[in-house]
Amino acid sequence: MSDTSTDKIEKAIDEAAQAVAVEVSKLATLGASNPNGDPIGIENLLEVPVKVTVEVGRSRLTLAELVKLQAGSLVTLDREAHEPVDILVNGKIVARGEVVTIDQRYGVRITTVERA
Repeated sequence: MSDTSTDKIEKAIDEAAQAVAVEVSKLATLGASNPNGDPIGIENLLEVPVKVTVEVGRSRLTLAELVKLQAGSLVTLDREAHEPVDILVNGKIVARGEVVTIDQRYGVRITTVERA
């Protein structure tokens, strides 16, 4: 490289660094702020609804088997009848339990809770 091209590159770098320094100086200094209102504590989150899903089991079918299903068809699941069901929140297993009936409705008695 010639001296003039090196000088041009150095000049361009200096100008770019100076432009960055000017822009940085324009940024407001972040300091402690006085929040308006109450902090978001766990108490404020306890009323947020979450979708809970109970998964009894799964089955894998071919498309041909799927289209043959009709009322009265049986689908075999990947679990035995005595095995616990999974309780999921947002697709993540949070507990396991057993299916029970409560006043003519199904319910789940939690037997174990998963620890993160």
